[in-house]
Amino acid sequence: MRQLKGIKILLVDDEPHILEFLELGLTNEGFEVMTAQDGISAISACNKFQPHIAILDVMMPGMDGFEVCRMIKKQENIAVIMLTAKDEIDDRVKGLTLGADDYMIKPFSFEELLARIYARIRNHFPNLFGEVIIGPLRMDDRRKEISMNERVLELSPTEYELLKFMAINHGLVLSKTMILDKVWGYDFGGEENIVEVYIRSLRDKLGDKEHKLIRTIRGAGYRMDLT
Repeated sequence: MRQLKGIKILLVDDEPHILEFLELGLTNEGFEVMTAQDGISAISACNKFQPHIAILDVMMPGMDGFEVCRMIKKQENIAVIMLTAKDEIDDRVKGLTLGADDYMIKPFSFEELLARIYARIRNHFPNLFGEVIIGPLRMDDRRKEISMNERVLELSPTEYELLKFMAINHGLVLSKTMILDKVWGYDFGGEENIVEVYIRSLRDKLGDKEHKLIRTIRGAGYRMDLT
């Protein structure tokens, strides 16, 4: 399991099943989680819990997510990710104007939300991110080092980013397109085969001769199994 000591997330949504699903998933990722079902409770929770990240649903009874965002951004150093069922530019502009740091449209995948949470942690609280331990891997984002069973791996910058991306998303099938987008960037103009080359190199450096750590999922991509 990842060790993300002290990183707190506040979930605010008036739909109990969404809160339950996200709370379970984020708790399993190692975060400390508190939930609220309305805006007033969210403000109170911010004062007591002092979260690093608030994930706010826009449409709530009484005080909506926009107002909650405006109020907590005045008082706290909190990164805000807003959730909405509306794919409307005006809503996104309003949220960002009030201080929101990111915006997601429902329905969304948990892995995408997790990736955005990590992005907010790196941007707002780089000192908190520190070391992350997943299975045999210890990742130190400040040193740009990854160790396996206490042995520092000799990785190029791209290998480091690829291994970190796959480790953070361990257990999930990652397509070549997704890997290219996240590691090489959306403007990468090369061939998808570059992913195979780097995967082969990582397997060599991890001693993964039998491909038990990084598995090839035929026709879908790759999955890293660490736990």
